[in-house]
Amino acid sequence: MKIVQTLMTAAAPLALCACALAPPAPQVSAQAPAQWYAAPAHNASLTDLANWWQRQGDPLLVQLIDAAQAASPTVSAAGSRIAQSRAQRVAAGAALLPSVDAAASISRTSQQSALPAGTTSQAAFQAAWEIDLFGARRSERDAAEARLAGAQAGWHEARVAVAAEVANQYYALRACGQLQAVAEQDAASRADTARLTQLSADAGFQSPATAALARASAAEGHSRATQQRALCELDVKALVVLTALPEPQLRQRIAASAATPVTPIEISALPAATLAQRPDVFNAEREVAAASFEVGSAQADRYPRLALQGSVGAANFRSGGDNTHLATWSIGPLALTLPVFDAGRRGANVDAARARYDHAVVSYRAVVRQAVREVEEALVNLRSTSERSDDAQVALEGYRYSFRATEDLYKNGLASLLQLEDVRRTRLAAEDNVVTLQRERNAAWVALYRAAGGGWHGAARN
Repeated sequence: MKIVQTLMTAAAPLALCACALAPPAPQVSAQAPAQWYAAPAHNASLTDLANWWQRQGDPLLVQLIDAAQAASPTVSAAGSRIAQSRAQRVAAGAALLPSVDAAASISRTSQQSALPAGTTSQAAFQAAWEIDLFGARRSERDAAEARLAGAQAGWHEARVAVAAEVANQYYALRACGQLQAVAEQDAASRADTARLTQLSADAGFQSPATAALARASAAEGHSRATQQRALCELDVKALVVLTALPEPQLRQRIAASAATPVTPIEISALPAATLAQRPDVFNAEREVAAASFEVGSAQADRYPRLALQGSVGAANFRSGGDNTHLATWSIGPLALTLPVFDAGRRGANVDAARARYDHAVVSYRAVVRQAVREVEEALVNLRSTSERSDDAQVALEGYRYSFRATEDLYKNGLASLLQLEDVRRTRLAAEDNVVTLQRERNAAWVALYRAAGGGWHGAARN
């Protein structure tokens, strides 16, 4: 006991020095703005995003997201990182506890001495324990714990990213179907105009050039419808890749379901409340904490290390038919290791750990700024598409009315085919604009869902 007291007394001043060199703070200011500067999304009614997809009223979309998340290599990689981080945390925690190994041996000896030849067999339990005087191993455990929490948040972030990608592709397919319907209606209208114009030209009421123009317009409309159909085919195949569903089954589900309007999202008026629900922000924050703990571990490695060993076992010596049983045990050595000279290696490790900490702080604040930008951009796009959609609908109604009136005038010989085609192009652009704006608005809602954290509240688990 006197030896232990002597070693502890010698290490006490060093412990005080170690406390004076505390690692940097594991938590730093995010430097987030005090408020949102973009106008909030109007008609918002939903604050909990955890079941946002289920509340869309579109079971097919939920099925596609579930299938994509199950098949996604990104989600799988995030799950693998959780398992690795959990194993590292267990290993780091185990370093704080004694380790016990079992050993057994047997040997046969014959010596040129008075001792008889014999067989010695023995078994023992050997224990070793490094007493964490200055917290090096505790810091490693805390760093592993922080990275495990970050990995769990990263798994949720991966799932949110996959859900957003599938939703955008799904809404793109729905919009493509609407554009295809517009293109086919336009192609049918052009074909009907070409047929009537050809009849009129055959009767001598229209010139051959006018008939040729009508045929060209019909061909252009048919080509556009064919191209739009091909784009929709590509969207279907993109969903097949994302969801890993058989293409015939996917097409059947799409044909049997109908698109529904997106349920609005309401976010907190305080940016800090929204950012707290971002898994990537949480992950970056945990990386700062882990880097801080690693600085503490590197600092602690510059101070003495105290280790204790011991063993307990039994042995048997057999010679000439006689067995001699022995019990063995030992406590020690209690070893204190004092670093004297390492050519600056431990100091360099501390400097490197501090550099990683500084980088983690800068990265964390950059992630926060990017998160703020994503929320602001989604809010701006939502307001823009909302205001433009009303005007686009009014314009579409006007262009439709103008086209119908011009078409009637053309059939009665009071308008030229050039006038009709000009009005047709304007109406077609208005039709496409309404569908495109709806798609942009859906994409903005999905972007806001992702920017607001996707329903994560700091307790993600795999």
